Amino acid sequence: MRAWIAGVITALAFAGAAVAQPFPVKPVRMVIHIGPGSSMDIVGRVLAQKLNEAWSQPVIVDNRAGAGGTIGIDVVAKAAPDGYTILFGSSSVAIGSSYYRKLPYDTVRDLEPIVQISSRHNVLVVALSSPYQSVKDVIAAARAKPGQMSYGSGGGSGSSDHLAGEFFKLLAGVDILHVPYKSGPGALTDLMNGQLSIYLGGIPINLPMIKAGKVRALGTSGLKRSAQLPNVPTIAEAGLPGFEVNVWYGLFAPRATPPGIVDRIAADVTTIVRTAEMRERFVALGVDPEGGTPAAFRAYFRNDIERWRKVVKAAGVQGD
Repeated sequence: MRAWIAGVITALAFAGAAVAQPFPVKPVRMVIHIGPGSSMDIVGRVLAQKLNEAWSQPVIVDNRAGAGGTIGIDVVAKAAPDGYTILFGSSSVAIGSSYYRKLPYDTVRDLEPIVQISSRHNVLVVALSSPYQSVKDVIAAARAKPGQMSYGSGGGSGSSDHLAGEFFKLLAGVDILHVPYKSGPGALTDLMNGQLSIYLGGIPINLPMIKAGKVRALGTSGLKRSAQLPNVPTIAEAGLPGFEVNVWYGLFAPRATPPGIVDRIAADVTTIVRTAEMRERFVALGVDPEGGTPAAFRAYFRNDIERWRKVVKAAGVQGD
């Protein structure tokens, strides 16, 4: 019995020592589940740069796009639980748990929420040559031409852009064809070339094009007007009451990552995103800084899974 107790004490001591080891002591891989140039990628790279400085270790961005983000998510879900492979994820992580009939991972069981980094809204844009001048114009045209209009989504099927579009269709009672893209720039290019009718993508990727006068903004997806686009009405006030989409970005680790490492990453990220410098950079990009504890993000994440499950069911969309 004494030998058994001594063995347990020794094992606990080693476990405690492992968690107490300095972190990180080697490069960290940050997997982003969407292609380069997207709203999400832009914010992720800003954070990676700051973590690089804070940790004095390289934070290597690894874009793994495709299948609505599930390819990149799966990479992290199956990685060693040591904190050296983390996921820069979005609302798509929560959406995928109900959107896909079968996943190579279990969203709740295999991922450890670390911290919410930021939140942002989408903006409905059209090409300058488009005849649509308002949200009401878009809805009227879609009702008049069922299935003939199209909308693009950065991140592909099952992404937050995709479900934002499906939610729009559901509330408006319209049929608009979904065209998936690996990232926002591809959708924007086709929009400006007249190959897409509308694009309901993130403010960060659309903001430069709006300011440059290359696309026309018709409405934003928050309950309140965006600080970056104060003259653009919300979609709810512009003709579609009840419409609200809030997209978040957050970090995840593989399940069973030591709590000490998870807490360390969360604390460092929170310190970074709440500095005046980062707040200014984030707001300029069209996102609001968040931060917080792993427990708070875990609760928020599970609530978001349920919220999008209801939208997926009501819209009748599902991926293989």
